[in-house]
Amino acid sequence: MKKILFLIAAVYIIPTALLAQTKDSQMETRLPIRGLAIAAPSVDGVNPFLKFIEEELAPAHFNLLILRVDYNYAYETHPELRDDNPLTKSDVKRIVEVCKKYNIRIAPQINFLGHQSWAKNTNKLLSVYPEFDETPQIDTKNYSGWPNPDGLYCKSYCPLHPNIHAVIFAIMDELMDAFETDLFHAGMDEVFYIGDPKCPRCSGRDKAELFAGEVAVLRNHLAQKNGRLMIWGDRLIDGKTTGIGEWEASMNNTYRAIDLIPKDVFICDWHYERPEPTAAYFAIKGLDVATCPWRRPEVAIQQLNDMIRLRENSTPQIAQHFQGIIETVWSDADQFLKSYYDASTNNQKESDALTLKRLIEEYKKTDKL
Repeated sequence: MKKILFLIAAVYIIPTALLAQTKDSQMETRLPIRGLAIAAPSVDGVNPFLKFIEEELAPAHFNLLILRVDYNYAYETHPELRDDNPLTKSDVKRIVEVCKKYNIRIAPQINFLGHQSWAKNTNKLLSVYPEFDETPQIDTKNYSGWPNPDGLYCKSYCPLHPNIHAVIFAIMDELMDAFETDLFHAGMDEVFYIGDPKCPRCSGRDKAELFAGEVAVLRNHLAQKNGRLMIWGDRLIDGKTTGIGEWEASMNNTYRAIDLIPKDVFICDWHYERPEPTAAYFAIKGLDVATCPWRRPEVAIQQLNDMIRLRENSTPQIAQHFQGIIETVWSDADQFLKSYYDASTNNQKESDALTLKRLIEEYKKTDKL
């Protein structure tokens, strides 16, 4: 634990920088980041995805694309972690070139710490390296109920396993190089299993310190190459005090990590059912933050308006931390594009495709002011 606390303390000597380093324009002053977080496309879906970037994102001046790659890449450092038929380096370079053309920054994402399983399916990392499992006693193949007896669905890797970081640093570095970027999104949402009583390394450890320690380890590794870490913000919110609960916030005490993590970690603050005003909480703590809607257009528009008002009505010291909006998509990219271009989507009351369309409409209105 002393090593973890030293890592957390040491990172504060490194200067921070805002994510959005863009020219001074009305659009960027009102909203520095217009982003989309989505799964990377399949090999067959690359062409439609590039068309979508050029025809939809670029005209609306999107400038950030968080691509959930996970193991959909032909890793050379750890080929055992490749999905079937993954994206190749040449596929990625095509995405990179189109994004460069339109000044869209890319942040590749791999889910680290949490989200190492989904219901009865253990994901690639723990399937290949079961020794990294924080809770090997929970058998995803033989749950008595769905998602599991706890009502949860996400395994975690053990952040204190001595061999975990050699593996994840290698694939992190490989993705950063492939996407030619200085941004990396590590996920880290919905971490329900941490400091498990049956883990030989984490048992009895403070959950907030464990979470903050892993954030610092990842952040420090990126900082060696002038990279910047992005994470989801839910584990840093007190689910009980706020009433937000255990999904969009923490009920297992990791929320105290907000005062332990480095201040240059970028927070993606997701709320889907209500426009919870927690972006202000992160900004007051000195963290850059973007609000992240999903499938409810009316919620997304309110979140957009809230973000603009917060930037306009805060002191300069606080306003600089309100960075913008990042729409999220949780279906695979190929399926999402089918929905996006389906005319019947416009008749829906809610969906991620419809929400993105509404945000694009709002952005284009703003650009005409």
